Amino acid sequence: MFKNSIAGLAFAIAMATSAWAGPQFIDSSKFAVSGFDTVSYFDLSQSAIGSPQASPLPGKASITAEYNGVKFAFATEDNRKRFLADPAKFAPQYDGHCAFGVAKGGKVPGNPKLWRIVDGKLYLNIKDTVVSQWEENIPGNIKTAQKNWKKLESKAASKAVIPNFTSSAPTP
Repeated sequence: MFKNSIAGLAFAIAMATSAWAGPQFIDSSKFAVSGFDTVSYFDLSQSAIGSPQASPLPGKASITAEYNGVKFAFATEDNRKRFLADPAKFAPQYDGHCAFGVAKGGKVPGNPKLWRIVDGKLYLNIKDTVVSQWEENIPGNIKTAQKNWKKLESKAASKAVIPNFTSSAPTP
């Protein structure tokens, strides 16, 4: 009986946790993070504050996994396995929406080429000018965004396009 109770509790927690996830931002590629490999961000060296980041790897349409109701694409099968072992670790914060936008109280798209990892979490922003504002106070912006996200998470995903960004589906 105790064993069944633990299994039931684990299932309930898993279901409740997935219910907390909001709608993921996806663009015309129909993939999360515009088809870029979210695991690849964690293998890149981060640039100093105020400097552009290296570009993540594009995913392949033949190497995918579903999480939070959408497909994520990966450059390698190994990256896919790493993602599946802990999807929440590699998925961008705020369901792929711009972190500074969430700090300001709204959902706008996150540009996969404008990113930063803070305390092991991936954050995206919408455009260069926003990145500079985000970087002026990253800890404060995260704290504000976390508070705002409680109200925003269940709202519909942004349908806006990322300015000056052309998304393409992952490579075959």
